[in-house]
Amino acid sequence: MKPLVCSFIVILLILLPTTISHDYSDALTKSILFFEGQRSGYLPREQRMTWRHNSALNDGKNLNVDLVGGYYDAGDNIKFHFPMAFTTTMLAWSAIDFGSYMSPADLRDNLVALRWGSNYLLKTVSQLPNRIFVQVGEPTPDHQCWERPEDMDTPRTAYALEAPKPASDLAGEIAAALAAASIAFKRFDPRYSKLLLDNALRTFDVNGYEDELLWGAAWLRRATGKDSYIKYLVENRQSFGSDSNYFEFGWDNKVGGVNVLVAKEVFEKNVAAIAPYKDTAEKLMCSFFLETPGAHMSYSPGGLLYKPGSSQLQNTVALSFLLLTYANYLSKSSQQPLQILSTTPLW
Repeated sequence: MKPLVCSFIVILLILLPTTISHDYSDALTKSILFFEGQRSGYLPREQRMTWRHNSALNDGKNLNVDLVGGYYDAGDNIKFHFPMAFTTTMLAWSAIDFGSYMSPADLRDNLVALRWGSNYLLKTVSQLPNRIFVQVGEPTPDHQCWERPEDMDTPRTAYALEAPKPASDLAGEIAAALAAASIAFKRFDPRYSKLLLDNALRTFDVNGYEDELLWGAAWLRRATGKDSYIKYLVENRQSFGSDSNYFEFGWDNKVGGVNVLVAKEVFEKNVAAIAPYKDTAEKLMCSFFLETPGAHMSYSPGGLLYKPGSSQLQNTVALSFLLLTYANYLSKSSQQPLQILSTTPLW
């Protein structure tokens, strides 16, 4: 099956009605509410999860810096800044591309959750270029002690990397998060948006890594429109591996997301220099459909998309987001391949 046909099928995913009725609005509301349960630091008066209280109020003290706030990671009380930054990026991307589909209340709560993450990330890069903060808490003691954050008695050691060690993967991810958040807030809070973008630009200068730097450059291009980021994406596409391992998307591998994100500009502005990103995004889309030649995604016997290893649903959700996002871009572009219906079978 040709990529063009795959693209048509992707459009159908958002145009055809589903035969099973689900309350996706309620699911979205609960998904955003989840972030309030993960909050660290001083909780606001409007906190809806009232069983949560202030916690970890001395984070950063061992390094004489304020690292209070942010989100706890999964079911433990560590703050890992790398996956937290990816989470912030995805909250921003959701608001940017799908905010118009959300109710006013859900969009507001999404932006509140986003600001909670972006405010904290500003703290993690507050001492660049000399220092970037990477983590708070110690995994082994924390994972050996199951307790609520309000009662923590495990070490809250903060860790940083000092120049000349660049922490480039984290810097690239934080740059992406702040740039994406700047776009999400541009209409609602221009001053805050500018603060985020200024820090994203400063953070991206701490460079030297691969998929996270393409990810950061792609978001900075979208946030600033500067041609320098197009040049960066073109010059580093192959050496940074955007054509390989494109099946992956999650907090530890951004390749799939980079290709889909850059494809948007190809659709909208027909920028030939970055067209190979769209071509690779189409390969990713085709991999969802077993009728296509080449490698494919894995499905359970019941039809669930999954990736082998731990956190299977994390990958399912992230990859499904890319599928719907690409479908959204394609449906709004002038490249809808409807003319193929008369000559090419879909299945």
